[in-house]
Amino acid sequence: MRVVDDQRRSRGIEVLLVLAISLGMSAVYAMVSLAAKLTAPGGLAKQTATLNDEFVVGRPWLDLTYQLLSVTRGVIPALFAVYLLSRDPGDARRTLGLDLRRPGFDLGTGAALAALIGLPGLALYVAARELGLNASVVPAALAPQWWVVPVLVLSAVQNAVLEEVVVVGYLFERLKQLGYRTVTVVLTSAVLRGAYHLYQGIGAFVGNVIMGAIFGLFYVRFKRVLPLVIAHAILDVVSFVGYALLKDRLSFLS
Repeated sequence: MRVVDDQRRSRGIEVLLVLAISLGMSAVYAMVSLAAKLTAPGGLAKQTATLNDEFVVGRPWLDLTYQLLSVTRGVIPALFAVYLLSRDPGDARRTLGLDLRRPGFDLGTGAALAALIGLPGLALYVAARELGLNASVVPAALAPQWWVVPVLVLSAVQNAVLEEVVVVGYLFERLKQLGYRTVTVVLTSAVLRGAYHLYQGIGAFVGNVIMGAIFGLFYVRFKRVLPLVIAHAILDVVSFVGYALLKDRLSFLS
């Protein structure tokens, strides 16, 4: 019994540490950022949240270096989470559904999930802006360079890998091992997803909680993270690259 208790305690601490070096800490920063926006002159509606910004103005090669380092740093917690799960019996990639056994299913359901989330998510954002519940989100604010589109695609993939591997795959597996009920795991994951998007506003929190619940239920049903990574990547690529290319025509979103 003591061995079981020690293993449970060890896994609980592991979960807290993984979240502390990744999206759990992002949630804390997002809550502070929301408080700052709410108390700024004009309130939340007058604030801006920029997702992909320049690190160095006027020095494109140095900025590119920083952008690539940021993408690399962002994916490391996901790799670490998979490594931790790989210490358990079995193949961690197979357990999470990160293998290539079902490419047709993964691509098809990933695209379907992106469509299911995309348009309602855009409508929710516009409604939240009208109600003053969201900051103005700028998906990309990089100076025009030949490498902007590839970097934005890499940023989208990095976001997708980090969030879906850590907040769905890793968290679901560990919380299940810790004995939590499925509904508790789904809600925990969904609320965490909403929390680290709070820097964008209340509308982003609600939208991402809904997205997190849908993704969580999908994982419970199919036990595959890869379709979620694909769906998330599609959503972010469309948002980041679409905004960068069409921002002059998207004034209705500001």
